Amino acid sequence: MDVVILMGSKSDMEFAKRIGKTLEKFGVEFCYRIASAHKTPEKVLEILKEYDDAVFITVAGRSNALSGFVDANTVSPVIACPPYSDRFAGMDILSSLRMPSGVAPLVVLEPENAAIAAVKILAIKRHELREMVAEYQRQKRLEIEEADANIRGTGHKSGT
Repeated sequence: MDVVILMGSKSDMEFAKRIGKTLEKFGVEFCYRIASAHKTPEKVLEILKEYDDAVFITVAGRSNALSGFVDANTVSPVIACPPYSDRFAGMDILSSLRMPSGVAPLVVLEPENAAIAAVKILAIKRHELREMVAEYQRQKRLEIEEADANIRGTGHKSGT
């Protein structure tokens, strides 16, 4: 398994599917799992042992202990992708940003970008993924160029 998308609860599934959709575009093997650092820490540890060479993307909102717990218990890369919440004016994100020393999950807020980060990690050793990432980036640049070309010449000009 290349990537494990580990959710804190089933309510995170719709958000996690957005990560999976991007991973599918790159042909990256992934799976979804659910375990809670607060409620089922032993299960989290079992999952880490089962997929000891995967990249982990953790999806947990509110008090995101999952990302730090996973990172502290694996040497594999961990990408925290917490669902954004309007509750507490979005300040629950701080539980993903402030970690104890030696605990270093990467924090990426957008699901597509979390998937891209995982693919880039895998691409360090997989040439075909490097080429796919380069093409993805080229397409993103083209989108900007096309958007600019489409609006060029629009707007208001002052009288002459």
